[in-house]
Amino acid sequence: MNRPLSFTTPATMNHTGLRILAVDHDPASLQLLEQHCHAILGQRLQQFATADSLAMAATRLAATSFDVILLEARWPEGPGLSLLESHPQIAGQTIVASRHIELALRAYDHGVRDFVPKPVTRERLARALQRVVLPPPGPAAHRDEFIAVRRLGRIDFVPVDDLLYVEGADKYSELVLLNGQRNFHDKCLGRVEAVLPHSFMRIHKSYLVRFAMVARLHVQRGSRYFAELKNGLRLPVGRSHYAQVKSRLL
Repeated sequence: MNRPLSFTTPATMNHTGLRILAVDHDPASLQLLEQHCHAILGQRLQQFATADSLAMAATRLAATSFDVILLEARWPEGPGLSLLESHPQIAGQTIVASRHIELALRAYDHGVRDFVPKPVTRERLARALQRVVLPPPGPAAHRDEFIAVRRLGRIDFVPVDDLLYVEGADKYSELVLLNGQRNFHDKCLGRVEAVLPHSFMRIHKSYLVRFAMVARLHVQRGSRYFAELKNGLRLPVGRSHYAQVKSRLL
């Protein structure tokens, strides 16, 4: 018999264990998810409920409070993400588990905590559960660890740790990585800012930067301000942002 994987539940939970709702139209998927959850959580799993229709899921959500929702994204009767539209309060507790990778970006747009591709492995599900149950501490606990970028025929996930700055361009933006690589992103700068941790700072109406990479500020004639990064690159600093950037740098 497999021993449960290492997994820690928060001390602040107001009940004795985790309550999980798995929503999937495939009985085999529900069975596999239940087996994985029992193996991962052991006695820390208080309840594993299932719903084989979106209507049943809505009924269960109305009757019981769940800590984690495991959701299939595509259903014969329509999009599974519609459950998030009718119950937006569950997005931060939801892990989408689906083989339809093309729906990952839409899932993240709804604010889900993670997207796990099928066939679901025990190790990958354990990491996803940990993200829901133990989000990072601090005011940015809801922020993402990567940014989903749509490309031709696929979706890439750019780790936030690899990001140097973001340049806005009207309704779109460009992600510039520490290695110099540039990635077009189909979200505006404000949307990107909303998912980045507080280690990033808006220094200009068109620029977000990883503040730890700012080495110094420059002031030029005409009240023009620039932030020099540790790699020597200079980015403009808006007049309305200068005082805040200066105080944080000092």
